[in-house]
Amino acid sequence: MSRQGAGRMKVLHVSPEAVPFSKVGGLADVAGSLPPALGELGADCRLLTPAWPGVLDMARDKGFRVTRITRKAEAAIRWKIHKGTLWKCSGNGMTAYLLEEPSLFSDPVYPDELTPDSVTPFLFLSLAALSFPEASRWRPHIFHCHDWSTAPLPAALQWHLHFQEIPYPYKTVFTIHNLAHQGLLPLTSLQDWGITAEGSDVGGFEFYGMANLMKGALVASDAITTVSPGYAEEIMTEELGEGLGGLLRSLAPKVSGILNGLDDQYWDPQTDPCLPKNYSVKNLKGKAACRQKLLEKAGWEDDGKPVFVSVGRMAEQKGFSILLPALEQMTDMNCRLFVVGSGQREYESQLEEAASRHPDSIFVFLGYDEPLAHLAYAGGDFFIMPSRFEPCGLSQLIALRYGTVPVVRAVGGLGNTVFEDGPGKNGFIFRDYSPEELLGAVARAYETFRDREAMTELIRAGMRGDYSWRRSAPLYKKLYESILTRT
Repeated sequence: MSRQGAGRMKVLHVSPEAVPFSKVGGLADVAGSLPPALGELGADCRLLTPAWPGVLDMARDKGFRVTRITRKAEAAIRWKIHKGTLWKCSGNGMTAYLLEEPSLFSDPVYPDELTPDSVTPFLFLSLAALSFPEASRWRPHIFHCHDWSTAPLPAALQWHLHFQEIPYPYKTVFTIHNLAHQGLLPLTSLQDWGITAEGSDVGGFEFYGMANLMKGALVASDAITTVSPGYAEEIMTEELGEGLGGLLRSLAPKVSGILNGLDDQYWDPQTDPCLPKNYSVKNLKGKAACRQKLLEKAGWEDDGKPVFVSVGRMAEQKGFSILLPALEQMTDMNCRLFVVGSGQREYESQLEEAASRHPDSIFVFLGYDEPLAHLAYAGGDFFIMPSRFEPCGLSQLIALRYGTVPVVRAVGGLGNTVFEDGPGKNGFIFRDYSPEELLGAVARAYETFRDREAMTELIRAGMRGDYSWRRSAPLYKKLYESILTRT
């Protein structure tokens, strides 16, 4: 298969969060579900992730067989040797290793401010992964690193005084989940990490006088992926390149966009235990029951108005800066909005004020409630997602699977999964980032809602789609095979 010898391809995914062990955002869903999906294709894919507080007990409670590995994973950081205990977790279709170092891995997962001190847990995760093969007696061909927090790993293989001398030709894949978060630190930090002068220069980490962790990984990795074809194109532009668009254009031959997959066993309206009644594409009666339950949660009578739902973070990225100015007109158009989530306080306050003015049209639940989120995905008529930018998006995939028609801005992964025209029509899109464009899409959705036959066909079109890793995992396997054959 490669210069490392024939045999089953071995890949270690390294991520600061991964379901079912820990989760802050969508990165966790990908890191936890992609390795098992690749395993079904014959690859030996495993996961390395921190043992954050309570994770080991949770792993046991979830039925994993947890065993301690005798040898420790080690890394020298700022003249101190850190040693982490490795726990092998087997079960539920996956093999994961939890890296335990209580002095580094404590709540919360991500610091409020990134400093030379607060970055240490992520630096340790990255460098300990390079001592992992000796400790675990399992040596991967490829390290697959996820986002800025594991960026030091591929960079260390190229520019670290010790790790650049490793006598194994490891390959590296680096996935950008969100280019807005790059890991910026003082350039002098690199001296304490053992990074060479070459790695500290403009051809390595250096970025306008700072150390940019993601930039170092982009330059050093054998392949770069991001989470949708649309986002792969967008990050090469000046507008959405977050200062790295030019670099990414220069690296274009090794950049590809692969859509994230959905865990369609967990997100399945036919078996979802959170729903009052299950349903399928062939029998939608249960969806009507979910809609009625959602109305009851909001204290609403069913007066024939369409219900738009939103589930997730209330942030500018998610389009709340154009959704909020559109609310008055949405209520004037006889539309209702059911919101589940939390985020920037200014958006929370404005939503609460709007709900107080229009209690029969706007309902807001601040916080995250898993059963309520499932009910919203199932009980809504439309899922509204007017993102300013969206690397991939999982919410629209869940909505499609549950027959809740997406109304989205066609950016990033949204533009790759939601279509308003042609035989693949499954939702409504708009392009310009403005309340007026959003309202235009809402108006078109409302007109379709009034046509029962057309609405039912849209619902079924979404539910018939395949949004699982069965579609995307083979593309990752092909990418791995391509870089292993390079000399």
